[in-house]
Amino acid sequence: MPASEAIDSGAMNGMFIIMYLLLGIAVLFSLVFALKNLFTNPESLKKTLFVVIGFLVVVGLSYVLSDGADGTVEEMAGRGVATTESTVKNIGAGLNMFFLLVIIAILAMLWGGIKKMSNK
Repeated sequence: MPASEAIDSGAMNGMFIIMYLLLGIAVLFSLVFALKNLFTNPESLKKTLFVVIGFLVVVGLSYVLSDGADGTVEEMAGRGVATTESTVKNIGAGLNMFFLLVIIAILAMLWGGIKKMSNK
């Protein structure tokens, strides 16, 4: 059967419905147990809030460091892709955030390794 016909078949739609239902149940249970564990342990809640605030700082810093007026809009328009300065700024913010998070992850691994070596 061709793929275009298989996608429209009732059996395939039924399997997709079951898959989405099971995925929804798994996500719901994961969230419930994670939140239950988070709120029963105050130390865990404190660490989570610290991480969330740190992530929001990285997002804000990435957005501030991104620049939408670097000539990319004209370059994309020349290629026939309609875009705006805010779209370019958001893409730049995403790239900056990725690089900042990579640097933070590398520093965290180095810090953990150095700390472990110095405790011996």
